[in-house]
Formats: sequence, C-alpha cells, structure tokens
Amino acid sequence: MQKVNRKKQAVMNAVLPRFLKLSYRREPIISVLITMGIVDALIGGFDDSWSLFIVGLGTTGISLAWRWWHAQQRQPLHEEPVTQQQYYLPPQPSSSTSTLPMLSIPKKKPPRS
Repeated sequence: MQKVNRKKQAVMNAVLPRFLKLSYRREPIISVLITMGIVDALIGGFDDSWSLFIVGLGTTGISLAWRWWHAQQRQPLHEEPVTQQQYYLPPQPSSSTSTLPMLSIPKKKPPRS
C-alpha cells in the first residue's frame, strides 16, 4: 500500500511543478493573484478571520474569472476557410524535362618561366 502511495506522490511531485511553471510563464500576474487569494483564504479559514477568508476567496474568484475571460478572448469566433496550397514554381511535366548541358572546364597550362 505504501508503494502505491509513493508512486502517486512521485507522479504528483513531477506533474505539479510543471503545471505551475507553465501557468506562471503564460500568465504571471493572474497566477500570482490566484496564489495570493488561495493563501489568504487558507490563513483566514484556519485563523477564524472571516474577513481575510472572504478577501482570499474574492481575489481567487476574480482572478479565475479574469483568466477565463482572457481565454475566451483568445479563441477565434469563426474558422477560416481552408485555402488551396500555393506553389512557387509552376508544375513541370516529367516527360519534357530539359537536361542542362554539361559544363566543360578548359584546362589551363601553368605559365612557363
């Protein structure tokens, strides 16, 4: 039973820092506000300071709403039609390929002294 818990804990220890780093890199201000709100709510809940608890919940809620609003703004409203691929060179038929002439380099004799 302990081995299973250790595996789960190892997976969580590997996944949680990646998730936190990714979210802090994408939206650092919103992530800091969410973290501050959660910490305030936890401190207020354990210390029976209901005003700090409410401020923490409010900060977290507003930050999550802000993140959701930003995510909605980033998504395109309509899909762009798929365009046909554009080629820079015109298609060349394989039967009429012209071969380039062979280049011959004249051999120069070194000057006599």
